[in-house]
Amino acid sequence: MAGPGLHQVQRLSLQQILAPQLQQSLHLLQVPTLELRTLVQEELQQNPLLEEIAKDEPRVEVESPEAEPEVDKTPTAEERAEFKEEFEVLSKLDEEWREYFSQTSSFRSRSPEQEEQRQHFLDSIVQQESLQQHLIQQLSFINISNEKRKVAELIIGSINDDGYLLTPVEELAVSSGIPLDELQGVLDLVQTFHPVGVGARNLKECLLIQLDRLGKSESIEAVLVNQHLDDLGRKRFPEIARAMSLSVEQVQQLANFISTLEPKPGRMFTTEQQQYVAADVVVQKVGEEYVVLLNDEQIPHLRISNTYKELMASSEKSNDARDYIRDKIRAGKFLIKSIHQRQQTIYNIAKVIVERQREFLDKGISFLRPLTMAQVAEVVGVHETTVSRAVANKYMQTPQGLFEMKYFFTPGFETTSGGAMSNTSVKEQISKLIEREDQTKPLSDQEIVAILKEQGIPIARRTVAKYRNELNILPSNLRKTY
Repeated sequence: MAGPGLHQVQRLSLQQILAPQLQQSLHLLQVPTLELRTLVQEELQQNPLLEEIAKDEPRVEVESPEAEPEVDKTPTAEERAEFKEEFEVLSKLDEEWREYFSQTSSFRSRSPEQEEQRQHFLDSIVQQESLQQHLIQQLSFINISNEKRKVAELIIGSINDDGYLLTPVEELAVSSGIPLDELQGVLDLVQTFHPVGVGARNLKECLLIQLDRLGKSESIEAVLVNQHLDDLGRKRFPEIARAMSLSVEQVQQLANFISTLEPKPGRMFTTEQQQYVAADVVVQKVGEEYVVLLNDEQIPHLRISNTYKELMASSEKSNDARDYIRDKIRAGKFLIKSIHQRQQTIYNIAKVIVERQREFLDKGISFLRPLTMAQVAEVVGVHETTVSRAVANKYMQTPQGLFEMKYFFTPGFETTSGGAMSNTSVKEQISKLIEREDQTKPLSDQEIVAILKEQGIPIARRTVAKYRNELNILPSNLRKTY
């Protein structure tokens, strides 16, 4: 019997592994249009047999490889036939791809005026000033010593995007070697900067700074913030009224004023990057019917590059060159085929969505019908996971606005009348009920359940609470006003 140690053991096992081409096809299906364009541009740089046709370039037929001049016949007849067949398949795909683009060219074309307006819009996008830049600029106008200026820059660099200094001044003093009293003095200076409340170490200090700037440092509002901020956040107005010997109505008025203060002073200088999306599908109403159009504007129109002719000639003299060209042909063929399949799959799924959500397109969100990916997959004839990949990060422009394609997939409820209503429509109903409620007597979750039941929508109280939280709506006790 072998003792303890390392040993090599052979085992037979079955493991599912996706081929690289299948992985690429699935990736192309899942990526949004703008990212797809980037991937295609990368492939264009790596594959000399592919090139992009300009939008205004006239259509040019691709010559068959048979038209090439005769060269030294080093390869066998079988190799030549196989090589020629590869080009014929790619040429055929190229023809189909260009025909596909020509059918959608009306959607992609822009007038010179539209192109000029679009470029003007892109040129008008400017980089927003950050909070730190805004504070540093104010610091430059203040006459202080270089030592204090460096301390102020240290403090400004430690302020987060909300405008708060979350690092304790004691920790800053230890890490920088600056005396604590000097650091505190410079912090007091920074707290006088715009926006009001910047440099505060917590919400209480932020609100007190703003009240002080309004001349209310000794006011009853300042006392309320200083002593009862937690109860104020939970709207415990009766408890606050008893503690401050005020009426509930007076506490409500004070709370209304404090709610006008800014809890996040740096919010106006948020530096979050703007995310731009392009509609992959556009739904337009033509007469009484809705038409589905694919937005192919951002996807390059590919064809076989003329440089393949020279490569073919040289390949007849070099096996390595011939193998290289064959690999590039296959890669280009698969890329064109994958993009075409991607667009066709998205188009088929969009058509099913439009057919099922006709009432939504006509009347709005309240009429969104329940729809699952399994239902769409059955109609389109693909697997459910294919539908999930195809709609990921894709957007649909409709008469009701721009929506992520996943938005249209939602479970639902069966109404007492035998119909179906999506959970998105139910959320819309809950939101409208709360908007119309009496704020002095807000609706409880159980009361909302009763109202929806009268409308033929059976729903549990915990489901109402879940949807209310997803809508960022407070519970009834926190919505109540006095």
